[in-house]
Amino acid sequence: MAAPNTPAAKTERLLNLTMSLLSSRIPVPKQRIRRMVEAYQLVESDEAFDRMFERDKEDLRAMGIPLVTEDIGVFEDEQGYRIDQREYALPPVELAADERAVVGLASRAWAHATMAGTAATAWRKVAASDEVGEDPFAGLEPQLGGAEPAFEPLKDAVLTATSVRFDYARPGTDGAAPRRVEPWYLTAWHGRWYLVGHDLDREATRVFRLSRITSAVTLTRDPTTVPIPDDIDPVRMIAAVDGREPTQTPAVLRVRTDAGHWLRRRADRVEPVDEQWDRVHLHHPGLRGFASEIASHGPDVVVEEPTELRDAVIDHLRAVVDVHEGSIR
Repeated sequence: MAAPNTPAAKTERLLNLTMSLLSSRIPVPKQRIRRMVEAYQLVESDEAFDRMFERDKEDLRAMGIPLVTEDIGVFEDEQGYRIDQREYALPPVELAADERAVVGLASRAWAHATMAGTAATAWRKVAASDEVGEDPFAGLEPQLGGAEPAFEPLKDAVLTATSVRFDYARPGTDGAAPRRVEPWYLTAWHGRWYLVGHDLDREATRVFRLSRITSAVTLTRDPTTVPIPDDIDPVRMIAAVDGREPTQTPAVLRVRTDAGHWLRRRADRVEPVDEQWDRVHLHHPGLRGFASEIASHGPDVVVEEPTELRDAVIDHLRAVVDVHEGSIR
């Protein structure tokens, strides 16, 4: 179990609280909740437990979990808590045939990753219909990542939030030095892949170009301890290190209301268009990389301006078609 005051411990406590309340069909009094959730059992005083429980209730409600408070028993001030299962359950996800096809194709990107089994299971559930077969993408293999040997283990480390060790050769120095890093982002910039993370020895955020990693990457199995800063911009950091500071060019995108969350987060402003679309105004650092990002959203993002960005997205999609031309049976 994680230390009681760490983010991991809080996540575990909230999850256990949620599962405990979901498993009960009747409202559960607070003292019984304290016995059901292990983290609450470790709290020394009633006052500390009350404070922790009140914070946890607010956190659950802030996350949209329908936590209900009801009077129970013969005493008016005795309350119980439950989660309304009907409100908690998600509605059925209905995808059109082409949307299921995209999900299945995306799952193939995990074919050699640690999530391969999970992705395959998810795909079987999504594709459980007569309209899409079990394997409609034979011969079509999406490609993820670069040619550097460090890419695969670093990808796994980012996905699992696991610290890594490797030897790194800085430009202008002789030889390579060992580094211990908590990985945050793997990002492509001007045809090269970079790792952005927390350097444990230097106690600072650092950027590492994968082509300069001279040794095998070792996953330490130690979980990361430094949270990713909310305001970190990996592209900006990489551009500064690479010596090619990106120019900020304005763009206007039409984005579906339930999509493009990372684009919305970087937006200068977002304007509603109708029930299905929003207009997102933002600045982008580079034409090619931004076009690739937009193309990854498929039909959920449409470029309104500038024209050169729209043309770059079209060129990117055509290039993908050319790569796989003749590979679909």
